[in-house]
Amino acid sequence: MVDIFDTQFDENKFEISDNRIAKGEDVNLSAKHPTLRNLTIAVGWDANAFDSDPPDVDLSCFLLNRNDKTRINEDFVFYNNPESKEKGVIYGGDNRTGAGEGDDESISLDLQAIPFDILRLMFVISIYQGEEREQTLSKIRNCYLRLLLTDNGEEILRYELDPDIEECKETGMLVASLNREGPKWHLVALGESVPGGLPTIATNYDIIVQSS
Repeated sequence: MVDIFDTQFDENKFEISDNRIAKGEDVNLSAKHPTLRNLTIAVGWDANAFDSDPPDVDLSCFLLNRNDKTRINEDFVFYNNPESKEKGVIYGGDNRTGAGEGDDESISLDLQAIPFDILRLMFVISIYQGEEREQTLSKIRNCYLRLLLTDNGEEILRYELDPDIEECKETGMLVASLNREGPKWHLVALGESVPGGLPTIATNYDIIVQSS
């Protein structure tokens, strides 16, 4: 079996000189911030103009082990489970419309509280009841994910998602992952849409999804 975490991040390294990154880029956060601990992942978006039924976009996080699976239900942090068991991952609250300027949803991280058997944090955006409401991620614009130092609010990375979602026909996307390699942390911009949206993503990570 191929161990997807058995990587040394030797290729395609990206130096943090410009904080904007694109799909596929891999950033060694610890190289510039060796004492990295408290981070905030924030996302923002706007509904398309004149949309009478704006999609409800949600940010969530999966805590994954070396088998790329969750260990327990609390490893799925989202609006119905706002914090992980060890409180290293905390959901900042649900914005159902994307109205207003700036960030719409966020997740706070304490890297020292992430258990050692967790090697990856997967950040996902999805549309609540997207299938039922016939909404896809292409119905939003000005979408981004950014990474901030929680203590002073400094933005250290920004990933503009519009190029990846403007033609997206799905309701869920793996946006980025924060990967642990020993004491180092890397952020990888993914931008991978997933057929079936959040229920499929959760099932793939061993979360049992209840049917509505």
